[in-house]
Amino acid sequence: MDRGARVLIREVGPRDGFQNEPEVIATADKVRLVEMLSRTGVERLEVTSFVRGDVVPQLADAAEVLGAAEIPDHVSVSVLVPNRRGLDGALSQRDRIDEVNGFLSATETHNRKNVNRSVEESLVGLEDVMRTARGEGLRCEGVVSVAFGCPYEGAVAPERVFAIAERLVAAGCEEVAFGDTTGMANPRQVRELFPAARERLGTDVELTAHFHNTRGQGLANVLAALDAGVRSFEASFGELGGCPVPRGATGNIASEDLVSMLHEMGLETGVDLERLVAAAREAQRVLGRPLSGHVLTAGPVEWRPRAGEREGA
Repeated sequence: MDRGARVLIREVGPRDGFQNEPEVIATADKVRLVEMLSRTGVERLEVTSFVRGDVVPQLADAAEVLGAAEIPDHVSVSVLVPNRRGLDGALSQRDRIDEVNGFLSATETHNRKNVNRSVEESLVGLEDVMRTARGEGLRCEGVVSVAFGCPYEGAVAPERVFAIAERLVAAGCEEVAFGDTTGMANPRQVRELFPAARERLGTDVELTAHFHNTRGQGLANVLAALDAGVRSFEASFGELGGCPVPRGATGNIASEDLVSMLHEMGLETGVDLERLVAAAREAQRVLGRPLSGHVLTAGPVEWRPRAGEREGA
């Protein structure tokens, strides 16, 4: 990948990250963090999800957060919607959102445990959601969770993942994200899956990688995805997040770690790393505990000339 090439990042921390926090975060704190993230240079920001408040209390204030947050016009605001009820909630804030993201799992067991539906039931529901959302002028992303492996069923056949993705595209998704939801992917697998997905889904569909760092392979998988031609990634500041099921499924790759690595490689993201780290530090303060992003802990790399050398020599 040539130096100076552009990589697109969607920040998902305010949704994917916050939803797994055990203590409910005050709405005002969420709004402040969303606003900080929206001023880091990210072009896409997943702000919240319209889910049942009794099931996910952390996101019960979705409409309030969207209504209060002052987000620059150039930032594309997305929300996660699990079903038609969620879409109806999102449409109540239509003037505040640009994209909707729908999700389902590639395996029956994970989908049952996550949303209490069969894969087919989820697909039928999302097909309706996406068609309706497109009719409202919203951009649509379909997310296929446990695309690289399931903690309950083990290896997932790429054919199954691609068949689901094809139906999402047929329903109107312009983008499909393949989620390593519990951190089971390895670089060889990633390098093989994305070219095959491109061949199946065509060149008009944006392919996005969503990696978790459960087993420490998140950034290695990013490199493999870059080699495979992927230019769109999802990440969460401070390495917040994880999958509610099963236990031990820790957070997403940290946005600041991803941005730092890409910049050191000479790639462009448009993201101000210092502002991103500042947002992660503020999240750390709000949550009252250390977060695990490496750049948050160690700080960005600072290149200095060797002793006796002039800078720029």
